[in-house]
Amino acid sequence: MPTPDFVLSLRSRIGNDPLWLTGVTAVVTRGEGASREALIVRRADNGALTPVTGIVDPGEEPAVAAEREVLEEADVVAVAERLAWVQVLPETTYANGDRAQYLDLVFACRYVSGEPSPADGENTEAFWARLDALPEMHPNMRARVEAALSDESAARFQR
Repeated sequence: MPTPDFVLSLRSRIGNDPLWLTGVTAVVTRGEGASREALIVRRADNGALTPVTGIVDPGEEPAVAAEREVLEEADVVAVAERLAWVQVLPETTYANGDRAQYLDLVFACRYVSGEPSPADGENTEAFWARLDALPEMHPNMRARVEAALSDESAARFQR
């Protein structure tokens, strides 16, 4: 489901005006040591390689949203274990003129089960990539992965 129903409902009232949304980035890893891997997806809308991302539904706990998005988008079961980074992303203008800005919550997630596949049409690929051979991705996406992989016990905050 590319655009949640609650966003479509809001858009019917506010048109293309800016919308403030809470997003999640789920950095799912599996394995140990040199063979440790991260779950990567290729977005259908722009072809970018990223960890799984999505929008928190109204009333939904953000960690639950991260786990839900991983299952919906990549057919993988994961558990959110740590909030790694909290940041406000720059405003985005979509091709249809809709404007949005996201509070993004990056979660470090542990793999439980499942084989990656582009489950819901939001992605064209879903696969495991070794941490020492991650594919090219936008610098902010790479920073999200690095935050989730860090040994920091507390979340990072932008200032």
